[in-house]
Amino acid sequence: MFRSSIRRPARTILGVIRIVNGAVGLCAPGFFISRFDPDSEPSPAAIYAFRLFGIRTVLIGLDLLGDGAHLPRAVRAAPLIHGSDVATVVALGARGAIPARTAKVTTAISAVNLVLALVAQEPHRPT
Repeated sequence: MFRSSIRRPARTILGVIRIVNGAVGLCAPGFFISRFDPDSEPSPAAIYAFRLFGIRTVLIGLDLLGDGAHLPRAVRAAPLIHGSDVATVVALGARGAIPARTAKVTTAISAVNLVLALVAQEPHRPT
């Protein structure tokens, strides 16, 4: 589908985005929480959830930057992860569950991540 010369940079960019977003979620969950619920003090459950998101995201980002055994699975899983992110934020925005601006920005970011994940895919090789 895409040439190998474009797949690796897409994978690298996606890995860096994941590490940065994951580190923020892990170390400063209030930053993201305030975007989704600006009028409330962050709940302990939200802080916990963003820290879970954070560590998962950092680890998957590291897998995408490496050349180890986890790389093929991380690349294959990326479209599912980011497609799910897009669907979730679109649904939250459509219901008015998050501020409209947050929905638009988060949808755009998640869509870029989804495109990068699709570009990073290796061609299917029958076994």
